[in-house]
Amino acid sequence: MNKILFSKNLTPEIQEITREINPSQILLICDENTHTHCLPKVGNLEIPDENVFVATPGEGNKNLKTCELIWDMMTKAKLDRKALVINLGGGVITDMGGFCASIYKRGIRFINIPTTLLSQVDASVGGKLGIDFQGLKNHLGVFNEPEAVIVSPEFLETLPKSELRSGFAEIMKHGLISNSDYFDSLDLTNWKHSNWPEIIRKSVEIKQLVVVNDPKETGQRKILNFGHTIGHALESFYLDGSNHLLHGEAIAIGMICEAHLSNVINGMSEEELEKITGAFLTVFGKNDIPEEDIESIVDLCLQDKKNEGNSLLFSLLNSIGDCAYNIPVTRSQIVQSIQFYRNLAS
Repeated sequence: MNKILFSKNLTPEIQEITREINPSQILLICDENTHTHCLPKVGNLEIPDENVFVATPGEGNKNLKTCELIWDMMTKAKLDRKALVINLGGGVITDMGGFCASIYKRGIRFINIPTTLLSQVDASVGGKLGIDFQGLKNHLGVFNEPEAVIVSPEFLETLPKSELRSGFAEIMKHGLISNSDYFDSLDLTNWKHSNWPEIIRKSVEIKQLVVVNDPKETGQRKILNFGHTIGHALESFYLDGSNHLLHGEAIAIGMICEAHLSNVINGMSEEELEKITGAFLTVFGKNDIPEEDIESIVDLCLQDKKNEGNSLLFSLLNSIGDCAYNIPVTRSQIVQSIQFYRNLAS
């Protein structure tokens, strides 16, 4: 497992890690937002401008075209295999930057400095790296651990409410799949004023306990995908439209739909289904999913990485805090779960 550091003072942490690694060169990958709002909080890294890649923000740019630009910069900078990549950003940057580092010259070292709540509790933990391809979320990727992840809650001050809420969806998921007490402890009404350092540590701890026993997602780690089969399909389908969904917004809908499937298929109680549904509606409200979009959304579920052959395999709850995986689900059941969401009172 990689080293995860929780820090209020980033500069000495980064300097200590880079001293330990002793890289031949450093390349920084960020986006326009983190370059403006987050890089000043990091301190002076003494990286030349030609070794700083600034990406266009957003999931729509997490693709091979951007990777080619990064690899081109790495090549022109003559980075060798002892170089170090520092990824400063949210899940898009840490996923893509880590992927590029892992592919370049068969792999160079990298550090993640996650700047969003979502990336601090989820995307930067566990060594999953990847990019989107032909409209499919994280369709190309590898497993590879960073040298370190440095988590600093002060970056959360730079986030708009929508991005902060997006990360809260993954926090809620961690409780649902493995710790009912944690889920019950979350303040759903005043979530914006949560004790973020404490919550981030707890969520990271939950995810690490799952990942350490199944680093390559061959079994138990699949429970971390609860809500993500339908959620990723929604995120991909609406990625370029006017009703674009952030990752956490799409996953929140996915968790309501997959909670419905948990009730129908795994026998999770109606009371817990209502509890889960009410929790997500309290935090995220209700989104419109037009009837005519449903079949295309289900088609995208067919591309999910957990599927085997012609079988659609989901991670579903037995109860809050207890999640099962490799549960077969039919196409018609997915349609019914989306209809369940559409019929909820807003």
